[in-house]
Amino acid sequence: MNERIETATKLGRLSEDTHKEHKGFREWDFVLSRRDHQTILQILIDGRDPKAVDIEGQRLPTLVYLAREKRPQFPHNFKAGAMNALIRVSSRISNGSIILNVDCDMYSNNSAAVRDALCFFMDEKQSHNVAYVQFPQNFSNPTKNDLYGSSLMVIMELELPGFDSDGGPCYIGTGCFHRRETLCGKKYGQDCKTTDWIKTVNNNDREVEESAVVLEESCKVLASCSYEENTLWGKEMGLMYDIPVEDIMTGLAIQCRGWRSIYHTPERKAFLGLAPTTLGQSLVQHKRWAEGDFQIFLSSYCPFLYGRGKIPLKLQLAYCLYLMWAPYSLPTLYYVFVPSLCLLRGISLFPKISSPWAMAFAYAMLANRAYSLGEFIWVGGTVKGWWNDQRMWMFKRTTSYFFGFAENILRLLGFTKSSFEITAKVAEEDISERFEQETMEFGASSPMFTILATIALLNLFSFLGGLKREMLDGRCKILDQFVVQMLLSGVVVLINLPLYQGLFFRNDNGRMPSSVTFQSTLIALLVCTIAAC
Repeated sequence: MNERIETATKLGRLSEDTHKEHKGFREWDFVLSRRDHQTILQILIDGRDPKAVDIEGQRLPTLVYLAREKRPQFPHNFKAGAMNALIRVSSRISNGSIILNVDCDMYSNNSAAVRDALCFFMDEKQSHNVAYVQFPQNFSNPTKNDLYGSSLMVIMELELPGFDSDGGPCYIGTGCFHRRETLCGKKYGQDCKTTDWIKTVNNNDREVEESAVVLEESCKVLASCSYEENTLWGKEMGLMYDIPVEDIMTGLAIQCRGWRSIYHTPERKAFLGLAPTTLGQSLVQHKRWAEGDFQIFLSSYCPFLYGRGKIPLKLQLAYCLYLMWAPYSLPTLYYVFVPSLCLLRGISLFPKISSPWAMAFAYAMLANRAYSLGEFIWVGGTVKGWWNDQRMWMFKRTTSYFFGFAENILRLLGFTKSSFEITAKVAEEDISERFEQETMEFGASSPMFTILATIALLNLFSFLGGLKREMLDGRCKILDQFVVQMLLSGVVVLINLPLYQGLFFRNDNGRMPSSVTFQSTLIALLVCTIAAC
């Protein structure tokens, strides 16, 4: 089905065989564009039909294809709007008490995950207040040392399990089993403490063929553009609207209604998806996350305001660990710019290495990195994987998080509006080959790449300038005074080695574009010249 739809989209027409096989395809004759079409709904397999069996004679589940109505004059609210339409339509067709939500590029890797989730929902003593069971987000295609740090191993294996003692993890948008009534806005109360809420939907006595047709026609209105007008959908019902990270906001709203969540990490990964295969894809994805998270923090849904008296303070603080990703960019940018510029200028920012006060800085730096490495190794990572992870955190904080921070400030000032940027996961063959070889992919020009290249070159010039000053001066006084700043610039230089290769030494299609190389070199030389004067 997916292949047929993709082929029809590319060709702009349907083959005669496809056109005849499914009546849902016939409605494509009236589709104006991907963003302007009527509701298309077809029950492909009706689970109540005795004839709906597989080759072994086993009953098949109901399978429904839905393309909700889209019109240019109505906001479609992206993923949240699609999810809410599916919630409403499924309530009429199956009304299953449990809803599983996975991203379009994910698949089941562990069939026992369904049973595991139901065990949490049906536990006689502790299930009454469980709203959703969240599984970690895992990928099928990361490299051995996770080149782009996409797996977020420490977050998935250490931080999110820590939420369980605070009221449960945040909802991360995929690999999640939901109790239907909590997604529909129900508050937790005494009536939720019964365990017989999972009920079987009774079949009616009408003919299956007639029932399927009636259901299809009656459900189309539920997926129409105008259905949500003057309703609580997107506000108190379903997934939340107007925020790029609707999942985090929805999970917080559910927990503030009195429910809790569960984080479950089975030994065999439950669901697998596709991680970004280029640096640009990864940075764009994190820019959307950082922008949306910080938007929540600045809104009336800030955990300290919205969650006050509803969820524990420690859970409010746990949410803010991610909601504050965007502002993290500011101290990071300071540390990659200011010490190197002051090194060129001959301004010392830290105590001399011979001073006892230098021990405090040395301890903070070494202990922090040692703890970080220990965490990463503990969750199954490699030393090289940790180094790649450190590189990506610096890249994300100086670009993705900074852009997310700037977007929020501009939005508050009325210059921009919230947007939803889709992360492409499809890669060409040569890109996939470089990804498997753990060669960093740049390729297209981007303002983010210009910032990264400028930072890399600025620290390289500053580090070389510091070494030159020490060699010309010939005394240990200079080294004693600037050793911490030289160390900082040296670490940034080491982290950026793949970037230098992309700028000057690679000839493949994944190298840094010449325009970025020229711009960043010019900016770095200009800044260094001004700083040295």
